[in-house]
Amino acid sequence: MRSRRILAMIGIAGIALLLAFPLRSAVFRTIIVPLAYVFWLLGLAYRGVHQQIWWTVIFLLVLYILLRSLLLKFKFKRRSRSDREPVIGQVESLAGWIKKTERGMYFKWLFANRLGKVAHQILANRLTGKQRSFFDPLTGPDWNPDPPVQSYLESGLQSSFADYPRKRRFFSPPLKTPLDYDLTEIVSYLESQVDNNK
Repeated sequence: MRSRRILAMIGIAGIALLLAFPLRSAVFRTIIVPLAYVFWLLGLAYRGVHQQIWWTVIFLLVLYILLRSLLLKFKFKRRSRSDREPVIGQVESLAGWIKKTERGMYFKWLFANRLGKVAHQILANRLTGKQRSFFDPLTGPDWNPDPPVQSYLESGLQSSFADYPRKRRFFSPPLKTPLDYDLTEIVSYLESQVDNNK
């Protein structure tokens, strides 16, 4: 492959050398002479104008470039202050995660995992001197949720999204999992347990 390229380059150079001598006068007349004429005219224009005018033009051009760049920076800073996105609070973040659960099993499990961690923290706050593991069953004093709520929280905390079916087969009803339980009941139960901690 490399030898072919070298041969091709040698062939192109040879053709260029063969054509250089016969086309020398044509290239001189069509390219070199017009370019030389243009440069000669530019030189005459440069020498015909006083040096102070050239320096004034250059100074104004540099001043224009500086002012334009400074104004652009100023506008960008003003826009960045006014167009800054509002800070998302915890309630808005939670609402966003609830909305994401409609996308599929992974987001359902992810939200269940967050709520399971909240439940774990509630129970950890009730125990004094004893560390809780995430793999411990969610049990403790005054902890008596309905079985579906308990199953939801433990599924989010102690299982993986890969343990649940991702897609259903054609013409078959959707498979129910512990993660399909009503979220309002789970959040309401966790709120009642937080009130009990106070």
